Amino acid sequence: MKNVVLITGATGMIGSKLASLCLDEGMTVHYFTRDKNKIVSTDNFCGFYWNPQNNEMDMAAFEGVEAIIHLAGAPIAKRWTSSYKQEIIDSRIQPIRLMYENLAQIPHSVDHFITASGINIYPDSATKLYTEEDMERSDNFITSVVEQWEAEGGRFKELGMEVSKIRTGMVLAREGGVLPTLSKPIKFGLGSPLGSGEQWQSWIHIDDIVGIYMFVLQNTMEGIYNAVAPNPVKNKRLVHLIAEKLNKPLWLPAVPSFVLKTVLGEMGSLPLESQLISSNKLKKVGYVFKYPNVEPALDDLLT
Repeated sequence: MKNVVLITGATGMIGSKLASLCLDEGMTVHYFTRDKNKIVSTDNFCGFYWNPQNNEMDMAAFEGVEAIIHLAGAPIAKRWTSSYKQEIIDSRIQPIRLMYENLAQIPHSVDHFITASGINIYPDSATKLYTEEDMERSDNFITSVVEQWEAEGGRFKELGMEVSKIRTGMVLAREGGVLPTLSKPIKFGLGSPLGSGEQWQSWIHIDDIVGIYMFVLQNTMEGIYNAVAPNPVKNKRLVHLIAEKLNKPLWLPAVPSFVLKTVLGEMGSLPLESQLISSNKLKKVGYVFKYPNVEPALDDLLT
């Protein structure tokens, strides 16, 4: 059992829930923030200032820390202008590099580095179920981001740490992520599948992604893990289930692919990709999913 954990992105959708769970488990949580007004300090919840863009980091954050969970990163679900592409990369890479460089220069107690990652590292496929061992890659921007992200995280092995990479699927949550985005037009009677609607979406309930981080942390598990529910769902099925849970009709035709790409630019291809990803590795090491199927997950989040 870890006693002190440092979380980056601790005020985000996943990070805030994970921090609360760590506290419930009796751990002390350190976290970084760029907003000095968000720094609080209690016996078991302590904030520290950082600004990776300016190479600023309060080194006191590492005192007593046994594990680091790196969740910080700009959202990818925004139009990818040239400047925002750079922000997506920098927000993931600069903090990792700064932590690595600083930890390499001081005595510390960190023995486990856990970094978020994404299933977008795998190619678009309607038929192949990808596992952590598959090395096929797409030649696109987001794949490049994930590869750089994981490569930087892997460097912590040089500091004698176990390294874990959590390739996260589409997170379903009340507070943020894709579910409110899909639900909003449906509530107004304007929902419809995206593109053909036949693309697979490998999703995960917010409670399970938080549970997976805790499972990996408590068991000091190294390696790559696909953090997706065991049963992917097609976009058309997901949209129809959301409408059913909200008791709303679906009468509009599917949104054509070219419309998404016109409105969202390069990012518009992301929701059209088919992501068929296996979570068998997590199941084999003992993680038990709270929500293996999408319908009970939506019941929990929408009703």
